[in-house]
Amino acid sequence: MVSKKLKLCMSVSALFLIIVIAVIVALIFTVFKIKDPVVTVHPIIGPGSLSLTNLSSNVFIPTLITISNPNYGDFRSVNSTGHVNYDGYVVADIPLVSNFIPARSQINISSNAEFNVTKMIEDPKFLLDIASGTLNFTSDAVMPGKVIILKFIKMKATTHSSCDISLGVVSNRVHVESNCVTKIKI
Repeated sequence: MVSKKLKLCMSVSALFLIIVIAVIVALIFTVFKIKDPVVTVHPIIGPGSLSLTNLSSNVFIPTLITISNPNYGDFRSVNSTGHVNYDGYVVADIPLVSNFIPARSQINISSNAEFNVTKMIEDPKFLLDIASGTLNFTSDAVMPGKVIILKFIKMKATTHSSCDISLGVVSNRVHVESNCVTKIKI
């Protein structure tokens, strides 16, 4: 027969185990819930850097990409490439080097977008957009990598980022606006 002390010890142990499991599950669904990163694209265009009289077949535009990681896990990405589209056609590639994005922090990635100006000029909408003073682009990037939680839990993850970029060209001044939507898949 089982003694009363053993029954009490088993009951307290089972209760403690249930409480610990409940706390872990609550943390997973609240604090450790995966949140989408925030990505902002900033083409660095100075005065006189874009001139319609001095366009070659390829133009390099320095780009600053800011990535904010709101999660409690780190993200380590591998090399990938982003694409910039104009009127449905890929007109630029942006190389994205591998990076380590610490938990709950923000990093800046510098890169050069290589625009194929010939493809843009061949588009019949290009001259109309220049005349209106606004060029609208979309960019898509996929960054595969790993999420590292609590330094020992590693999971494969992929971030998908899509941005709408508007270049306003008015009297030799360039105004850039970008709006990005980013999702993470584990």
